[in-house]
Amino acid sequence: MDARQIALVQKTFESVEPIAQQVGELFYTRLFEMDPSVRPLFKGDMKKQALMLMTVIGLAVRGLDRPEAIESSVRALGQRHFRYGVSAPDYNTFGAALIWALEQVLGDAFTHEVKQAWVEAYDLLSGAMKKATSPAEAAG
Repeated sequence: MDARQIALVQKTFESVEPIAQQVGELFYTRLFEMDPSVRPLFKGDMKKQALMLMTVIGLAVRGLDRPEAIESSVRALGQRHFRYGVSAPDYNTFGAALIWALEQVLGDAFTHEVKQAWVEAYDLLSGAMKKATSPAEAAG
């Protein structure tokens, strides 16, 4: 990601933060529509889960310009999700649901350039999460 893309993601997230609960709920609704088989991975209060999701995304977004500051947290998050039963292909569905939810709430502000920046950010973060569960990472 370049500095412009990082700035776009961080700036648009400022608009998302005040409605984080709504965005998280939109995300999960869309996720379960896209792939009902992932529903059992989520136990407990989905409103809390939605807010937790957006809190974690916020932390990651704020750290995009300092990847070394969030690297260990992102790796631990990937390992936790692996233990929860999230598989590598699930990340594609998660990403599509997140981009869809952002598009719904940002409307016209979700330009092609903003969308590409979010896709890059998601790919970067999900790639690091998936790498944390690879056999090479576990051995090293």
